Amino acid sequence: MSVHPLRAIDHVSQAKIQLAAAHRLAVFHDLEEGIDNHFTVTVPGRDDQYLILPFGLHWSEARASDMIVFDEAGNTLEGQGVVEQSAQCIHAPIHRLCGARVVLHTHQNWAVALNLLEDNRLLPASQTAAFFHGHIAYDDTYTGVADTLEEGERLAGVLNAQSGKNAQAKHVLFMKNHGVLVTGDTIAQAYRRLYKLERVCRAQILAMSTGKPLKLLSDEVVQRVQTPHPEDRHTRQERERLFFEAMMRVLDREMPGYAD
Repeated sequence: MSVHPLRAIDHVSQAKIQLAAAHRLAVFHDLEEGIDNHFTVTVPGRDDQYLILPFGLHWSEARASDMIVFDEAGNTLEGQGVVEQSAQCIHAPIHRLCGARVVLHTHQNWAVALNLLEDNRLLPASQTAAFFHGHIAYDDTYTGVADTLEEGERLAGVLNAQSGKNAQAKHVLFMKNHGVLVTGDTIAQAYRRLYKLERVCRAQILAMSTGKPLKLLSDEVVQRVQTPHPEDRHTRQERERLFFEAMMRVLDREMPGYAD
């Protein structure tokens, strides 16, 4: 299915199609673990209900029609299937307490590799890394499998606490010994962040493997990279939309069926 008809359909249907596409793209980009990990989006028009792929389906077979609606109590309100417990316990509190419209949690290889290190900080050593600088919160205390809403509330507290009044908003959570979590206002924005995060983590790990010191960017240069240029032909939002639409066209060729 071409992406262009998305603009003519209702917002809930569009969210389901894009969420299914994000799951399949995660397979295409090697960011997934089969049926595990979780992507959620707030149901348009309903701040306390969330869309998710029901547990047990492989991400490569995700379809818009598969998506279920669940609430923070873990109830399936629409569709067939159930929400996996850790998805409920991590995502629902972060949606509620952080105001995140989209929450993507993975155990993607290079980001996990960085989070296995005692010092797991993503360093501003490249242009792409500069975009993330100041926007990552770090949870340095792995407490085990998330099986209570209190754990999700704790993680939301880490994101909110490290955002603070005088700090930049945090939209990435590094979960030491575990994985990563990315939030966004749109599926396009959140998935682009997740994709680029994996690539920049890979670059840092590869550079560190040489044993030579990394050349870090100055705060001045990082600020310059993060500040939109007034004469840029494309806004940040347009870049996110164009990126995701291009990726959906790849799916139309390589892994069609997500919009069904």
